[in-house]
Amino acid sequence: MMVGRACQSFDFFVFGIGCVLAFPAVFFPFASEIDGIFYSFAIFALAFIARPLGSMFFLVLQRHLGLPTKLTIALFLLGMATAGTAFLPGYATLGWSAILALAVLRFGQGFALGGSWNGLASLMALKAPKSRRGWYGMLPQLSDPIGFIMAAALFAYIWSSLSHQEFIDWGWRYPFFAAFAINVVALFASLRMVVAPRYAEQLKERDLEPSSMRELTRSQGHNIALGAFAPLASYAMFHLVTIFALSWALLFTQQSVVSFLVVQIVGAFVALPCMLLSGVVANHFGRRTTLAAGAVLIAVYSGWTALLLSGGSVNSFLFIILGYALLGFTHAQAAGAVSSNFLPEFRFSGAMITSDLGWLIGAGFAPLVALALARYAGVPYVGLYLLSGAVGTLAALWISRRSGGLPDD
Repeated sequence: MMVGRACQSFDFFVFGIGCVLAFPAVFFPFASEIDGIFYSFAIFALAFIARPLGSMFFLVLQRHLGLPTKLTIALFLLGMATAGTAFLPGYATLGWSAILALAVLRFGQGFALGGSWNGLASLMALKAPKSRRGWYGMLPQLSDPIGFIMAAALFAYIWSSLSHQEFIDWGWRYPFFAAFAINVVALFASLRMVVAPRYAEQLKERDLEPSSMRELTRSQGHNIALGAFAPLASYAMFHLVTIFALSWALLFTQQSVVSFLVVQIVGAFVALPCMLLSGVVANHFGRRTTLAAGAVLIAVYSGWTALLLSGGSVNSFLFIILGYALLGFTHAQAAGAVSSNFLPEFRFSGAMITSDLGWLIGAGFAPLVALALARYAGVPYVGLYLLSGAVGTLAALWISRRSGGLPDD
């Protein structure tokens, strides 16, 4: 399960890093560097808009053709969108058609990712003993920092091995070729899991079958809203310390790209034990309490954003390392706490659409918004943006406790 999810994370981080290092020069050479990154971040967000649409489309497909067929089509589409980006000519060759094609391929990535939902994370959290649900809910989340480590390491190696012109001409394409190959691994890993008789039996036993979106929203709309906002702090942090931070370092500091990517890789490694710690804490105190504690820590961290981003290399590195530590602690429970909200017959579809909306609201536009705030309003407003995510999480958890949602198990 982690292999497949790590491959998908690798795909998304390859695109995100490409938005900073390559796309401004390749697809937006007519704009300044910062405006080119703005345009790239706008295209980056398209995948998060497409993701819930893909989820709903592929739910219909799953009901008619089955889960293995749905996953095969979704992961094949994801691979084609990624490979298409690798082969896509730049603005110098196709003009505005290149930008349109890039947007279509990015939309296709998000659409396909929505179809790759297989219910494994929900199944693990529900099947685990009550005292271990925090730990088992954390395990699938480990794939995200692993995917970032692979993507950042590959870009760092290529960037350090080529001249800048060679990187812009052709070097940036290699991570996308690698992402296509890795998708093949993800496809076989996912299919091997979902076609196992034991998995199929557990899906039915736990009522993790797709349900009608109309019935889901009519019956469980309150839980969808709460579940989408509960992990907001984690999702807002997610792209601030990865994609936005890299753009900040490139545009407003004298740090080398490779050294900053290395620091981010170290940060991602720091996130891993913090995620394990989160699983232990959630076992003892509950997932809701763990999410709330993480949101409070992120709120405190947000107050130091301006100092850490404006205080030189050491402070910016500290911003990254601390940010990844908090990200690991909170992100570990971001998905594990939503599944048991829903009535049994709505758990599969409910957990899926809740995750999609959470990513859209919390992470999809985070790099674009943070960069715009930093440029036009000032770095302190980036901290306020992060604080708003923490407030959203705490508010959702408070409301859910009053209404009986998001059980603290």
